[in-house]
Amino acid sequence: MQNIFEMAKKPLEQASQILRLDQNVSSLLAHPERTLEVHIPVRMDDGRLEIFTGYRSQHNTALGPAKGGIRFHPGVTMDEVKTLAFWMTFKCAVLNLPYGGGKGGVIVDTRKLSRSELERLARSYMQKIMPVIGEHQDIPAPDVNTDSRMMAWMMDEYSKYQGYNVPGVITGKPKTVGGSAGRGSATGRGVMFCIREAFKKMAIPMKEATVAVQGFGNVGGFSAKLLFDAGAKIVAVSDMYGAIYNQQGLDPYDIERHVKETGSVAGYRRAETMTNGQLLELPVTVLVPAALEGQITSGNADRIQARIIAEGANGPVTPDADSVLAGREIMVIPDILANAGGVTVSYFEWVQNLYRYYWTEKEVHARQEDMMVDAFAKVYEAAERYRTSLRVGAYIVALERLSEAMRLRGWL
Repeated sequence: MQNIFEMAKKPLEQASQILRLDQNVSSLLAHPERTLEVHIPVRMDDGRLEIFTGYRSQHNTALGPAKGGIRFHPGVTMDEVKTLAFWMTFKCAVLNLPYGGGKGGVIVDTRKLSRSELERLARSYMQKIMPVIGEHQDIPAPDVNTDSRMMAWMMDEYSKYQGYNVPGVITGKPKTVGGSAGRGSATGRGVMFCIREAFKKMAIPMKEATVAVQGFGNVGGFSAKLLFDAGAKIVAVSDMYGAIYNQQGLDPYDIERHVKETGSVAGYRRAETMTNGQLLELPVTVLVPAALEGQITSGNADRIQARIIAEGANGPVTPDADSVLAGREIMVIPDILANAGGVTVSYFEWVQNLYRYYWTEKEVHARQEDMMVDAFAKVYEAAERYRTSLRVGAYIVALERLSEAMRLRGWL
């Protein structure tokens, strides 16, 4: 099986060839600027000392300080963290944010930790990565199995060592300690904006669209609710326990209530059950894979029936599958555009922290919409100009900005 980081670089190579860029640009972007591995001792509730392994990768800072989430998961690897940091570099460049890409992670099953153990791990991880973190150096955020409460712990730990409050060191915090209005729905809202703009290009009325969403977490859940609010028909959703389907349509708000009561979409009374694999192959207008990477591969790409795939997750479509989907004229809105709403509003939070001046939720939504709509237009125009996919079009937009910044800074 090909290394995930090597797979991620495929569209970079394609875009570089189209733009006929200096080979030095690709060489610089093919490697992270810095990777850090740390070992984190944590005193457990029973008195044992357990050592956890954590990572932080800073991919490229030509456009500004590194930016990217922290995930706590048993499957975290350095290659995964490097890949996610790589994607963040391009995501920020596509949205024209003054950031480079960063990412972090800790190998841990959070379900096995008590609240106090989790807090000690979060604070200890921040202590270990503190030499490379800072509001003008590298700004983390939540990711898989981390949340706003944990960001508050990490911000507090960093601030203790500095001797004063530093809210801008991390984003995704609760509003009371410097978080931004509109952050919770930001990624899903960005997915909705991109789908809406794609519909305009393809002359598809929102009210005639059907949608299947793989993954009913934060990104998938908000994507489903916001598309539902806009008039689309949600016909299927799923989580790790299975998928539910109703051709007549589902109410994602009612499903959310069911999930709060039962812990899963499974067993929802107004739908039939199916597998996640079957959900991916439904004949819908839009498929939103918002779960894990590598869901659509060369093994199932020829059975995908959606007209549009909007990548709510990072890397849900493999490079081999991309080729198959392009041949079948299925539009793929790439992750570095579709799910960039989260980092966009994280940028807003950072700006608000630096100025100590906070915006209303209405202002946040309006600013996010302006930036996402503009980014979609530029990516679409690049794809049309070079007769390529939206994914390569997004990398072209990002590469033009990154290569210019590196040239002006004298890196090339």
